[in-house]
Amino acid sequence: MKIEGRNAIHELLKTDKEIDKILVQKDLKDDASKRLINIIKSKRVKLQLVDKYVIEKESEGKRSQGFIAFVSDYKYFDLEDIIEDAKEKDGFIVVLNEILDPHNLGSIIRVCECAGVDGIVIGKDRSASVSDTVMRISAGALNHVKVARVVNINTAIEKLKENGYWVYGLEIDGGEIYKTDLKGKLVLVIGGEDSGVKKLTKSKCDGVVKIPMCGKVNSLNASVACGIAVFEALRQRTGK
Repeated sequence: MKIEGRNAIHELLKTDKEIDKILVQKDLKDDASKRLINIIKSKRVKLQLVDKYVIEKESEGKRSQGFIAFVSDYKYFDLEDIIEDAKEKDGFIVVLNEILDPHNLGSIIRVCECAGVDGIVIGKDRSASVSDTVMRISAGALNHVKVARVVNINTAIEKLKENGYWVYGLEIDGGEIYKTDLKGKLVLVIGGEDSGVKKLTKSKCDGVVKIPMCGKVNSLNASVACGIAVFEALRQRTGK
């Protein structure tokens, strides 16, 4: 897997993930690049200086800023790992129901990490998986939030409920999210880009909430909707 860009690589270097090597474009003169190069050297990570055309050839997002790291493929966590890590507090978990666009997945991971979400659950089928694109769009957030991939989303929801979590689906036919208590052990279920939360999955939820809207368009991008929802939960849970 490739990780591109200064910010993403800077976040990567904060973790204990094994890095095979980092390609760095020759003759980078800006202060931000110089600082990152010094950090790479201090971590004793293999650094390979290459010409700009090599970076352009290796870059998939074309936004590498002259830095590309090579790491092993993402290792998913088990759902039990997320539950166990949050057992001593009011855990906050996001379940994704058929998010197919890797850009949306990357954006969701980024907003969830910023909102202090303890873990994200995705399905093995009918779901985008963690890829170079997802890592790039997450801007390094994927290094700091646990993602579990499960065979069956509905079974995972049942497991979470057994562990004391209250589960809300985010849909247009629910109660207003700003009037809903989102404190305690919380799971938010975010539906796919076109179909929303599936009917069977919605039936597994304890409740359904919506984001009130005033415009003529009645839906939001999945990552935008997720961002609004998780930060409303954060506001309630921190009392700020």
